[in-house]
Amino acid sequence: MWQGWASFVGLGVDVAFFCFYMGCFRHKDVPLQRFKKIYYKKSYILMKRTVTGLFLAMAVAGTAQSETIERLKFGDMDEWVTRIVKESSILGGHTKNVYEIGPTSTDATGKPYYSRGGSPWATSNVLAKVVGITKTSNAVFPDKREGHGQCAKLTTMLEHCKAIGLINIDVLVAGSIFLGRMIEPIKSTKNPYSNMEMGISFNRRPKALQFDYKIEVPKTGNRMYSSGFGKKKTLPGTDKAEVFILLQRRWEDSDGNLYAKRVGTGRELYPSSSAGWVEGHRIPVLYGDITSLPSYKPFMGLISGEKSYYGRNSKGKMVPVKEVGWDDADATPTHMLVMLSAGSGEAYIGTIGLTLWVDNVSLVFD
Repeated sequence: MWQGWASFVGLGVDVAFFCFYMGCFRHKDVPLQRFKKIYYKKSYILMKRTVTGLFLAMAVAGTAQSETIERLKFGDMDEWVTRIVKESSILGGHTKNVYEIGPTSTDATGKPYYSRGGSPWATSNVLAKVVGITKTSNAVFPDKREGHGQCAKLTTMLEHCKAIGLINIDVLVAGSIFLGRMIEPIKSTKNPYSNMEMGISFNRRPKALQFDYKIEVPKTGNRMYSSGFGKKKTLPGTDKAEVFILLQRRWEDSDGNLYAKRVGTGRELYPSSSAGWVEGHRIPVLYGDITSLPSYKPFMGLISGEKSYYGRNSKGKMVPVKEVGWDDADATPTHMLVMLSAGSGEAYIGTIGLTLWVDNVSLVFD
């Protein structure tokens, strides 16, 4: 095939140069033999450059065609479920909108939310019922993105809850979206991870997580801690947005405990505002034990103890998933965790106003 391309290019060069010689630019003092010598030298150089360029172009095209980009279901952030929930009259009886990522629809039942239309996404938006009082929290919103439909807007904010003579609290919420399920209704602010069923069944090996994003980080230089219990505290340092993809190989023991080895890791923090939208950003998935790699950072390590995410065991009970080690670099995962968040610290800690917009969340495969 390449020889054919070279012959075709060579023929084209021959025709062009002889037309050039025989046409109006041929000078009577330039002998034909000398012109041929000059011509063949130039034609060889031109043909070499042309064929080299073709090889490079085909190589680039082959590389581009060898990978596949698969958008996660509802990852274009164009479809949303709008839940209409009336809070308890003791809190003012306000009607609030609570948003979920799923097929466009409206839900006015006020009941706990379950995924619709096969959407794999959950959000930090919740319906809470504490001591008989109904309250909502919403820090994830659909937002317009010019020329691209809608996107997801995740923000860090204080949810205020006040009932005269009963409660008067502020709870800090960092807007987050993740693959999995949020268990409703929330009945306590204690151990929020126990209400998050993190991850979905997955047995493939992507090379990267790809998405568009925009971020605004306030220049306050501090964070706030507010769990609703005790006094609010101001902490030094600005929070960061966070995005990660984790691949695990999970198993369950006879007592229903869940364990995992880490198969693949991709995790990034975003400490500063972006200059508008960043399109097609990729987080590479690194396989096996990555602790010796130059790109390894402590926040990419194994998750255990109180920071463990939760999963549902075969008995239907929510239990922590204990990561006990790094898996082989060629291992096949059983679960995938993806989270995009307007905060990277512990629960109830963040920088008020930090906002992350995300769109077109996809996986990249070779």
